[in-house]
Amino acid sequence: MSTIAGRVRTSAAWAGVAAWALWAGARLAGGDRLPGVGSALAPMLAFTPYAAAAAPLPIVVALLLRRRRAAVAATAVAVALAAAVLPRAVGGAQPSARGPVVRVLTANLLFGRADPGRIVDLVRRNGTDVLSLQELTPGARDRLERAGLTRLLPYKVDEARVSARGAAIYSRHPLLALPPLEGMSTAMPEAEIALPGGRRIVVTAVHPVPPLSSDWYRRWRHDLAELPAARAPLPGGDPAPTSSFHGPAASHPVDETSEPIRILAGDFNATLDHAGLRRLLGRGYADAADRTGAGLVPTWGLGSRRPPLTIDHVLVDERCAVREVAVYDLPGSDHRAVHAEIRLP
Repeated sequence: MSTIAGRVRTSAAWAGVAAWALWAGARLAGGDRLPGVGSALAPMLAFTPYAAAAAPLPIVVALLLRRRRAAVAATAVAVALAAAVLPRAVGGAQPSARGPVVRVLTANLLFGRADPGRIVDLVRRNGTDVLSLQELTPGARDRLERAGLTRLLPYKVDEARVSARGAAIYSRHPLLALPPLEGMSTAMPEAEIALPGGRRIVVTAVHPVPPLSSDWYRRWRHDLAELPAARAPLPGGDPAPTSSFHGPAASHPVDETSEPIRILAGDFNATLDHAGLRRLLGRGYADAADRTGAGLVPTWGLGSRRPPLTIDHVLVDERCAVREVAVYDLPGSDHRAVHAEIRLP
């Protein structure tokens, strides 16, 4: 009987190790990109921070069952998960950047239902220079502009739609609408913005579909892969002439010899535990929240029965310094707004 009981305890201890080891393996192997299983693993991997937080559980179970080898293995798995997750709460070294400061706000409006007054108040309070909006409907656009948005951010690229596929970019400074990204599942407008002093930035409002079905998973992967690299050339290859910018360009002369700095802002429907987003970061970007130690602050799902996730991001050229990131509740939406203060190189 004691032999059978011992085997049961051993099996129970190693079962816990195996469960967390499979999760850690899927995360470290980039499971959301693996053929055949990627569509199933993509939604699961979004919850990796919760798996990491619970990783001490199989250690405790193994110790209680007096299975030392299982406890050691469980500890190794917990360390692997912690190494993947905890750096987001610590922040990292910042590059030496001496360029102008740009303040970017991104918000998913949940089919246009978010409180327009709250958006305008955040823009005013933070001195926002660029606003990226997702799930922007024509009605929501009209409510935002009646609430005073265009008095603060008078220049825009407007792709509002009667669905969750609409988007827009609003700017404090003159902008030039760039050709839309081709083949995307939702509107993802791009704009080149002329800053005071002559510097330029290129901003993309990002919103791939969530990977919640096999079809949407394929489109999600495609959209993340097709987003421009941090130093991708502008459409057409040549910088736009100053006169092409919408607004009083004469008051903001453009330095056409300077390289524009790219910023991606929006609802990526992806966390830093998805290989697709990490691969995008590897193309010359840094996650603003990760840089400042706010990378685990949830941006979606608060107030619901689902564990909240961090799927809204501001990605900046890795040469930029991120001075501050703040996350704000957004009444009427299931997302929170993300604001990043960025110093250009």
